Amino acid sequence: MGRGKLRIYLGAAPGVGKTYAMLSEAHRRVERGTDCVVAFVEHHGRNRTEVMLHGLEQTQRREIEYRGTVFTEMDVDAVLERHPAVALVDELAHTNIPGSRNAKRWQDVEELLAAGIDVISTVNIQHLESLGDVVESITGIRQRETVPDEVVRRADQIELVDMSPQALRRRMAHGNVYKAQKIDAALSNYFRPGNLTALRELALLWTADRVDAYLQEYRSEHRVSKIWGSRERIVVGLTGGPEGRTLIRRAARLAEKGAGGEVLAVYIARSDGLTSASPKELAVQRTLIEDLGGTFHHVIGDDVSSALLDFARGVNATQIVLGVSRRKPWQYVFGPGVSATVARDSGPDLDVHLVTHDAMGMGRGLPVARGARLGRSRIIWGWLVAVGGPALLTYLLTSIVPAVGLANDMLLFLSLTVGAALLGGLLPALASAAFGSLLLNYYFTPPLHLWTIADPDNIVAIVVFFAVAVAVASVVDLAARRTHQAARLRAESEILSFLAGSVLRGETSLDALLERVRETFNMESVALLERVSDVDPWTCAGRAGNSGPIGRPEDADVDMPVGDHMALALSGRVLPAEDRRVLAAFATQAAVVLDRQRLVGQAEEARRLAEGNRIRTALLAAVSHDLRTPLAGIKAAVSSLRSDDVDWSEEDQAELLAGIEEGADRLDHLVGNLLDMSRLQTGTVTPLIREIDLDEVVPMALVGVPEESVELDIPETLPMVTVDKGLLERAVANIVENAVKYRPESAPVLVSASAMADRVELRVVDRGPGVPDEAKDRIFEPFQRYGDAPRGAGVGLGLAVARGFTESMGGTLNAEDTPGGGLTMVLTVQAAPGRLHARPDHPATATT
Repeated sequence: MGRGKLRIYLGAAPGVGKTYAMLSEAHRRVERGTDCVVAFVEHHGRNRTEVMLHGLEQTQRREIEYRGTVFTEMDVDAVLERHPAVALVDELAHTNIPGSRNAKRWQDVEELLAAGIDVISTVNIQHLESLGDVVESITGIRQRETVPDEVVRRADQIELVDMSPQALRRRMAHGNVYKAQKIDAALSNYFRPGNLTALRELALLWTADRVDAYLQEYRSEHRVSKIWGSRERIVVGLTGGPEGRTLIRRAARLAEKGAGGEVLAVYIARSDGLTSASPKELAVQRTLIEDLGGTFHHVIGDDVSSALLDFARGVNATQIVLGVSRRKPWQYVFGPGVSATVARDSGPDLDVHLVTHDAMGMGRGLPVARGARLGRSRIIWGWLVAVGGPALLTYLLTSIVPAVGLANDMLLFLSLTVGAALLGGLLPALASAAFGSLLLNYYFTPPLHLWTIADPDNIVAIVVFFAVAVAVASVVDLAARRTHQAARLRAESEILSFLAGSVLRGETSLDALLERVRETFNMESVALLERVSDVDPWTCAGRAGNSGPIGRPEDADVDMPVGDHMALALSGRVLPAEDRRVLAAFATQAAVVLDRQRLVGQAEEARRLAEGNRIRTALLAAVSHDLRTPLAGIKAAVSSLRSDDVDWSEEDQAELLAGIEEGADRLDHLVGNLLDMSRLQTGTVTPLIREIDLDEVVPMALVGVPEESVELDIPETLPMVTVDKGLLERAVANIVENAVKYRPESAPVLVSASAMADRVELRVVDRGPGVPDEAKDRIFEPFQRYGDAPRGAGVGLGLAVARGFTESMGGTLNAEDTPGGGLTMVLTVQAAPGRLHARPDHPATATT
């Protein structure tokens, strides 16, 4: 029995129609005679979805009792026993109730697939495990129900169910997704247009990447080497020169003309180490391409043209953008250049754009990579000229060209020696001079074809020729070496200048710097090691690269000490001595960056200490003023009651006793907030998280406010929440007391709750004067009272304590404007796992 096939309907958000599309597909298959069964589908009270279930066979669900409540889950055994051809399983990322066969529903699906049953399922983009951080940064909500990306990627078919944010919001407003009482909260929170647009983009991009992976897999399996232009993918070849910025911008404009265009900038570095490009310019170009939405790639290859074409074909690129060569006209004698070679070898399926720029034809002007080393190709050409040139010249002078005289023969041989020196350096030039002298002796000085010279003048001429050839070769080689040394020093100076600038600007992070070291010297990995003393073990302060960690400097191929107890360790190859000077600069910079990071941490700690001092100062001021006010009232009332010269009536005594009780309550409240703030500042708040219902906590928090001042709306259908009951009660009490303090007498404070995705929101709405946007965050700071004119007593700690307690439980507390005027406090806490689908009328689960 083969493995079943998995088809997934992927959506950007709840309500786009994934379940409806899945049920529509089931009806189509049933009409074709396919044995299709509904294993688990939740319609959540949506009439159109519920209607689609009619006419489809449904398996019996399994009932599980958990903490006094009965839940229903998919009965895997029943589905396996029924063994349909196709099973419909909704909400792939769902977490099963404890006591179920598997912890996650996708694990149930894996069992069905292993049994040979085809499965159709649904999932939202926010439930993919790799996108959890991205979704949280967009929506402010951490998705606890996730499915591994690999499970979804293994699906045989993935179909995107797309809908524009405007259409989805209209569908919600018409009541097609959530019930009427939940619509306003949903539209103003999770389903804001910005959230939906970002989630939709995530879904489209993830699906496009999956389609691209399918295409690459197909091309690999069928060995398709020809480029398929299914998507405009533009490769920009960079040299590190200033023209790179022009090329990147031109490529970005080309990508904008086609839908879904992608730009990949690639720099081809030779494998001999120190790059020939300006590190500063490459850093600028890397930033530019990333700002324009492209990616930067660093590739090693001695043959730049071949490496660039291989990279382009490997990523299925459709176009290559290159700059017109910066060579001077005479330099083309050494070859056609990278641009012409790439254009010649690209083939009919890869377009090459040659872009003009200001630096074309002005010479390369780039620093040479490896000092006096000319490269393998130039040395080979030098030896060919040194050996083959004199032989060819001898053949021409003896067989084809008439005699031109010994002096002219020597000049021609001397020109070959100079050419060999220019190409290959000193050794090929010396070989050319020696070989040329022998050929001149044998073929051009009497007696011919003998290794003897009859005329003494010819002996002098050949000796002079050899001496001049050696001298010219030495001078040419010395000039070349000086030029190469100057170029290398220029490369080093640019690197050092860049490092010095980064020190002054404080821009480079340690990881980025170590990655630059790895790229510059073409290493497998780089690590910054340190230890406290000579006897302590080495620890890794930072590393870059993919190879295994380096435990000691002695284990590395190259180590560069930085002081007594720090070293930069590199693995991959042994560096020549001339590279260690630049490496020493990198090592020193790495130590500086590490120290800066630690200083930043110390500065942050100092800032926290300063904040603590500020709070303590404010605390003293509160103790000296705000705490003394209720004490003064209590003392005055007690003194009045104890006075013997006044005969107080029962009403007066009751009023004074009520004043004493009120002052004691105010004092207790102030002291409680001060102690709570102290616990938050010292980090001693340890929440005891457990599952409770909001209707057990919120009413208890309203004991301290007049009953007629608050209107409560806590639905019984809400899921349980995972919180610390005492901390949540205190936070809600502070928020409600603050709202009651500022409300108009005729408008009670509304305390309502709703569920959304895997969270529960408690909204405290007042119709008071409200708070401007610039002050909404400031009101949560300790000892802050907006306008500094509160009604009643207080030291400005209530909201600060409420936010601190909420965040310690993993929730959030924010302030929003109340439509029509006023302030709304939104307290968000996590719903209990496994409780999101307990009741079919619950409309706020993000997995639907």
